[in-house]
Amino acid sequence: MNIKKSLLSVALIASCLTAAAQDEQPQKTENVFNKHWYVQAQGGAQYTLGEIDFSDLISGNAQVGVGYQFSPVFGARLSVNAWQSKAGSSIDGFGDLKWKWNYIAPNVDVTFNLSNLFFGFKPDRVFSFSMFAGLGANIGFKNDQACSSLIALESTPYIGADGSVLYPYANSGLMEYLWSGTKVRVQGRAGMMFDFRVSEKVSLGLELQATTLSDRYNSKRAQNWDWYFNALAGIKVNLGKTHTTKQVPACPCPPKVVEKVVERVVEKAVPAPAPAPAVAAVAKKETMKREVFFTINSVSIPKAEQKKVADIANFLKDNPNAKVTVTGYADKGTGNAKINNRLATNRANTVVKALKTQYGIDASRITCISKGDSEQPFAENDKNRVSICIAE
Repeated sequence: MNIKKSLLSVALIASCLTAAAQDEQPQKTENVFNKHWYVQAQGGAQYTLGEIDFSDLISGNAQVGVGYQFSPVFGARLSVNAWQSKAGSSIDGFGDLKWKWNYIAPNVDVTFNLSNLFFGFKPDRVFSFSMFAGLGANIGFKNDQACSSLIALESTPYIGADGSVLYPYANSGLMEYLWSGTKVRVQGRAGMMFDFRVSEKVSLGLELQATTLSDRYNSKRAQNWDWYFNALAGIKVNLGKTHTTKQVPACPCPPKVVEKVVERVVEKAVPAPAPAPAVAAVAKKETMKREVFFTINSVSIPKAEQKKVADIANFLKDNPNAKVTVTGYADKGTGNAKINNRLATNRANTVVKALKTQYGIDASRITCISKGDSEQPFAENDKNRVSICIAE
């Protein structure tokens, strides 16, 4: 009896050690994006499109801004761009007229991080490329030099062949759109941003802008929109944490349940074996599972995945009583919940449509479900762009 108890104890200890080993599943770290604010300070140069030499139209430029990053891809920014613009005109027999004025231009931009859009969210990425577009107001003032240039032009005399004094540029209309005081005009702009990561909080950046506004901006009538271009370098500081981390299983392994059984050993006479009861045959239920993977932001079934849809259709045809459930998913690392729910729904609908139209499967045998990004069946982010089909 003591030997039996000893053997039972060893078996119980071994089962506990096995259960502990099964509980230790491999883990990996996943980065989770955090919404956050940031501030910017930049300085550089401006080129105002004009008729005289390029170097004569270069002026200083500065910008400060505050922004909010809603997702790894989309953000918004309020900035104030200011300093100086230049213009000029080349006049036959007179030379070049040159003038400059000051402005302040508040703008609201929408930003798009293309690095995160196409290559996924990666908080420690050294280089990021973004684009932006927005609207603002240009508040121009101190246009006194343009007024002085016009007066000098119109008062310049020309001595005719007969000795007469002429003023050929008086009331010439060369600066028909001349303005003074303070003028406010609507402007639109777009551009590119190149950011180089220094730390989680700080990055250095280069920004290129193109801005267009009314033909009246530079005081000359040209019958087209006026333009200026800015090149800025500066610093960007993130406020708060840009991301957090979490531990997830390296593979979606189901938990293993180990039952601990303690038996009491009692010595007694062994009864005669009873005849084995007849075991009724149980029909095995057939099932089929296929995972149809999609590319980023796409709801079209890739060519390499179409055979999986055909497998499900053939299974349903071979098993007339079988039904299929199609569940659509989207990866959480891209976009937001609203966009991802739409992608997941359309991915599931694409598979359902193929089953009905290409293979003639009756709609009553198909159930369509969308999980959006609320559930992630795979630990690898990109694999969650999927429609999972289970037929049984």
